[in-house]
Amino acid sequence: MGEAREVPVRRLWVSILCGYLALGATLQQLPGYLVERFDAGPVQVGTVVAAAFLATALTRPFAGRAGDLGFSRTLATVGAVTVVVAGVGHLAAQSIPELCVARLTMGVGEGALFSATLPWVIGGTPASRRGRVSGWFGLSMWSGLSIGPLLAGVAHWLGGDVAVWTTVIGLPVVSVILMLTIDRSEHPTRWSRIFAVRPRELIPPGVARPALCLGLSAYGYGTLTALLILYMSHPDLAGRGIALSIYAASFLVARTIGSPLVDRCGAVKIAVGTLGIQAAGLTMIAVGSTSALDLVGVVVTGIGVGSVYPAASAMTLQQSNAGNPGAAMGSMTSLWDLGILVAGPIGGAIAGSSGFHWAFVVAAAAALASCAIAAAQYVRPKSLTGERR
Repeated sequence: MGEAREVPVRRLWVSILCGYLALGATLQQLPGYLVERFDAGPVQVGTVVAAAFLATALTRPFAGRAGDLGFSRTLATVGAVTVVVAGVGHLAAQSIPELCVARLTMGVGEGALFSATLPWVIGGTPASRRGRVSGWFGLSMWSGLSIGPLLAGVAHWLGGDVAVWTTVIGLPVVSVILMLTIDRSEHPTRWSRIFAVRPRELIPPGVARPALCLGLSAYGYGTLTALLILYMSHPDLAGRGIALSIYAASFLVARTIGSPLVDRCGAVKIAVGTLGIQAAGLTMIAVGSTSALDLVGVVVTGIGVGSVYPAASAMTLQQSNAGNPGAAMGSMTSLWDLGILVAGPIGGAIAGSSGFHWAFVVAAAAALASCAIAAAQYVRPKSLTGERR
């Protein structure tokens, strides 16, 4: 990645990566931490893990609008500082409610960090390359979420819980430092304009369907992150320590390969294909009776989730004809957060009452529904993504 058009893409990318590595690390650490320290059950685990994504979902549209109005660097820096504070809150929490407050705080910071900077990066990008650019820049966020669990596992092996939470605190400190090294001359309007906004400006027309596809896909991902570690803790299964790392590897490979294909082959075609793959992977986990089959399902799910975001991004930017790309992308990405948010408690409730397999059956059904919505809105690729046929 270069720093084209005076946008410090590399520093922004690494800053967001560090912030989301911290969030990703908590996805690995929290389930076992909640069970061991607070004797939490599946519903409580799912709710606490997902709580961060409620705050992120509510923050993103306003953070994207702030980026459109010229506050990218300022708000992203505030977001990184907020993540540091949240990391300290995770370590200091003495009860589940206190931990929920820390999760909500982390969600606000993460939402501001990514969604405020995205319009800065894609604002000057030609329409024919927006799927690729949003996919590659989005890797900063998704890489953090995917690699963070592996990093947490290494930190725990080296120094236990304290090492993990120290890592969670230290990573966003790097984000703050990087953001402070960026010299951007900002001439924004008043801060009040961020909140003095009509719904049509905050959620531009054309965002709803791509956002719904992304949200239903996120339900499957949210079920995986909230319940997979608990599910694979069963005495008859192995692979708890590597499952999310395997997912991360397959996801990153799929995203790297799939992002350019969004502009080349058409966003809807890629969305339909990858969502179908995600549904297949979750089905394998649902029906699997061995660790090997479950881990193969994790790999297939990672491949399926890999290109959903750049495909939904390309559809959103083209269908909304967004003069405010930050608001459009922030609103769309909020549905990802909401999908994860509801997946935690709903998946936990299903797992507690009917078993983990049924929780993954519902996740697979959500991915299939997303695939159907994407297929139903198929029109000529040129009208969706601006590419040549």
